[in-house]
Amino acid sequence: MITPKQRAELRKTALSLEPVMQVGKDGLSINVVNTADQALFARELIKITVLESCEETPREIAEALSARCSADIVQVIGRKVVLYKKREKIKKSK
Repeated sequence: MITPKQRAELRKTALSLEPVMQVGKDGLSINVVNTADQALFARELIKITVLESCEETPREIAEALSARCSADIVQVIGRKVVLYKKREKIKKSK
């Protein structure tokens, strides 16, 4: 869970981001979920565009992706969704 202060900082950072993926008429397929999860692992903060042809609302897409990827919803504005997932640090063994 992120604090309101962290959410504000993430929103500010997300302004300059380009969407990394689009959700279309197929909705949340397994490929979309996997791609979002990989993008969150690589970047921590991603922006997604929900196309008009998608049957679900952007809020529904955000909530479903958030649950499946264990991510936090930063914001949903119009047809754009911003998600955040803190990267877990990998411990190196000696």
